[in-house]
Amino acid sequence: MERIICLVIGYAFGLVQTGYIYGRLHGTDIRKFGSGNSGSTNALRVMGKKAGAVVLLGDVAKSVLACLLVRVLFGKSQPDMVPLLVIYAGLGVVLGHNYPFYLKFKGGKGIAATGGFVIALGDWKLLVFALSVFLLTVAVTRFVSLGSLLGVSALFIGWVVFTQLGWIAVASTYLAETYVLMFLFAALAFFQHRKNIVRLVKGTENKLGAKKS
Repeated sequence: MERIICLVIGYAFGLVQTGYIYGRLHGTDIRKFGSGNSGSTNALRVMGKKAGAVVLLGDVAKSVLACLLVRVLFGKSQPDMVPLLVIYAGLGVVLGHNYPFYLKFKGGKGIAATGGFVIALGDWKLLVFALSVFLLTVAVTRFVSLGSLLGVSALFIGWVVFTQLGWIAVASTYLAETYVLMFLFAALAFFQHRKNIVRLVKGTENKLGAKKS
């Protein structure tokens, strides 16, 4: 039951479509331009740096807040289960962000929301590892999509390695379950970026700074 509650909490927070709301406040549905999604990268390309920053912060914040709420609700009653429940909440945020029911399930790609979830996990090693892979990839290639895909891959790999080494404490009862959930973050990101992957393979993907994705 706790798992379902946390997933629902996350989904509810994920429904706050920062990009869509910001765009509407400025007379634009950003889903009709650029890559057609409501994420921070598309907001940057369609509406500029300020929009990109606001949307990025909003999408990160909703994950952090959802995970903090879960910690408050279950921190005392289920302390050993909290890391697992936080992952469920983070996954829920990504699902709500990617597939908001009131926008016909057309949202963003979940990368900023995933980043907020990693921040909320509270392990700096995992955050630095995944963020470094993302930033280095984007800096070298200028492909945000490629950086995102490698970043979420690093998140999954880092989680498995760090928990196996004992650098991140997770009750053994829930360890295998966390691996499945962390893999789902990466799987969702790859699915949402399927068109980007095709363009990367064909050499037609736009680089950071291009007007369209």
